[in-house]
Amino acid sequence: MLEEVNRTPAREKSTADLVADLTASVKRLLEDEFRLAMAELQTKGKRFGIGAGLVGFAGVLALLGGATLIAAAVLGLALVVPGWLAALIVGGALLLVAALAALIGGKEASRAGGPVPEESVERVREDVETIKQVRS
Repeated sequence: MLEEVNRTPAREKSTADLVADLTASVKRLLEDEFRLAMAELQTKGKRFGIGAGLVGFAGVLALLGGATLIAAAVLGLALVVPGWLAALIVGGALLLVAALAALIGGKEASRAGGPVPEESVERVREDVETIKQVRS
């Protein structure tokens, strides 16, 4: 279609032909930008999915390892204090660590931003500005 648009020099085209060419070019530009935005979102989605899966797997392994270490800590502390007190001390320490991790994780998640195709949005803004400048 690009060949059809550029086959006749612009000086020789009528206003209607120029408007039709402009309309076709803008349509093609918007379609291309939409395809780029979709590709960008697909890439981000795949990366997020792989990352989330690996983090989930690591979390399960960490949970099992942590449970084993907690049991060992309670059993070790039970040699010095009664068993119920050892479990209470270890449980309280775990709750403090969990609260700290939740605070840090919440801050990091809020800084991540939304799943917006920033590059495509910026290109569309630039295209709109260019079209505005051409029109004026």
